[in-house]
Amino acid sequence: MDLQEIRSLADRLAVEFQHVVFFTGAGMSAESGVPTYRGAGGIWKSYDWQEYACQQAFLREPEKVLAFHEIRREKVLACSPHAGHHAITAYQQRHPQTVIVTQNIDGMHQRAGSTGVLELHGSLWRLLCHEHGIFEDMGHRYEHKQCPKCDRWLRPDITWFGDSLKRKVLEDVHDHLTHCDALISIGTSAVVWPAAGLPAVAKESGAFCLCINPEPPDNADLFDVIITERAGSALTAMLSH
Repeated sequence: MDLQEIRSLADRLAVEFQHVVFFTGAGMSAESGVPTYRGAGGIWKSYDWQEYACQQAFLREPEKVLAFHEIRREKVLACSPHAGHHAITAYQQRHPQTVIVTQNIDGMHQRAGSTGVLELHGSLWRLLCHEHGIFEDMGHRYEHKQCPKCDRWLRPDITWFGDSLKRKVLEDVHDHLTHCDALISIGTSAVVWPAAGLPAVAKESGAFCLCINPEPPDNADLFDVIITERAGSALTAMLSH
């Protein structure tokens, strides 16, 4: 599909569809330069997740785990949202019912100005105390590593290996997918479960399903249209009207 054909989808997105869900994965952020976790050059090729990204590691060595996540924050803050992030934000501003669901924890959508983003796997920019709840924390370094109310170590509010997705977030995502009339999946290869199964919910509910990814995903059969382009150029062409 060339860019002219991509532009032909713009009218449908502008007029035909009233409730669009954008569903983004690691490929969306990789275009901004954010290191991925899997695949060639992925973080887990250099780091053992059992030492840095599970509850057991946090309980053993909280300072080591928090220091690792500060490195992640530095790398993310060195990157900026790309044209695709801004195109989604502009579309959402024109169509307030638009919902953004992401597997990414880097906050790129919010930095581009998108609102109400549903983060399936949490956020690098929040910390959690199981007694006193969530603390927002933006910056290269954590403002607090221990809860200011009870002095417990604060854990990154991220879905680590062995964790379950937050039920409320998953329920909200499922509700939007069952009621949307279009799903646009971007930069996800459909290998991380249960997130990989979510596009099927939209498809089974009768939504038009479109995928933007340089390579067809493992669940390619779910999509009505697959655009094998980079997210920035495809989204800019498709959402610019």
